[in-house]
Amino acid sequence: MRARPEGVGEGDVSLALAEGWRIDAAAMRYAAVGGGSYHWAVRDGAGRQWFVTVDDLDDKAWLGDSRPAVMAGLRSRMETALALRRDAGLEYVLAPVPGCGGETVRPVGPRHAVAVFPFLAGTPGRWGEARPASERAVLIDMLAALHQSAPAGPPVAAIGLARREDLNAALRNLGQPWRAGPFAEPARVLLAGAADQIRYLLEIFDRLAGAVRASEFVVTHGEPHPGNVMRVGSRRMLIDWDMVGLGPPERDLWMVVSETGEESRRYADLTGRSVDPAGLAMYRLRWILDDISAFVNRLRIEHRRTADTEHAWLALKETVAGAAQLRPDSVE
Repeated sequence: MRARPEGVGEGDVSLALAEGWRIDAAAMRYAAVGGGSYHWAVRDGAGRQWFVTVDDLDDKAWLGDSRPAVMAGLRSRMETALALRRDAGLEYVLAPVPGCGGETVRPVGPRHAVAVFPFLAGTPGRWGEARPASERAVLIDMLAALHQSAPAGPPVAAIGLARREDLNAALRNLGQPWRAGPFAEPARVLLAGAADQIRYLLEIFDRLAGAVRASEFVVTHGEPHPGNVMRVGSRRMLIDWDMVGLGPPERDLWMVVSETGEESRRYADLTGRSVDPAGLAMYRLRWILDDISAFVNRLRIEHRRTADTEHAWLALKETVAGAAQLRPDSVE
């Protein structure tokens, strides 16, 4: 996130760290990296380093429809990540550091939650970058181990779009100007020009999702894209576990397998499960539609021009352009 969270300052974060983890923050540096969470690099009085995340409970629709539900969903996912590392022995899982009372997440103010992670001196990949075959093979091995793990009580990852009703509402209200902020009306015009294609893609998604619901579920990460794989020396760490949950293996695999089929064969050899092309297509389409839903919702509600809303507008234009070029045979 490029802009800092509204209503939460470094003093609030420092107090939460002291009360929840007994971390005395001697220095804090805001890290404008990633998307979906706010981050700080923290050094305590003993010189130890920590990576601290703050999540907006109003901006995690896939976790619940209220702040208490989102907090509970975030906590269950952080506990799952901790169990995967501590109990299942998956050392590549970057799990949160439990607090003094064992909690993985604590509230900071009425709208936000804070979690603490080990600080890794490594280099993450970048979203959209091409991965060589060797990197894809390493990630397939990691995902195969994850999919065969059995931590206690992992949450189920919803197959449907988290903001489906918001997108439906936007598509129904294209005839009147949107006046919620500087990018609202441009977003309406853009969406209106692609509305027929988006409605068509939603129909395809619903058909594919119906078949996927009958699939065997495993523990999945949810978004193992290059930005969530960190290189730490010769090791690879899988970070950002707030979407972990039970789902079909294709929920992860669509981001990794190539057209060569090499990764699918490797995965089948490791797990005994064949990769479902229809599941890959469904999750590929789901990602596009979910992004459109999220960006449209961000720009339909009251907003100002900030680095984050500018990013949402540019990302919406790019995603809608990509959706307009999808052919039926590429998503069915």
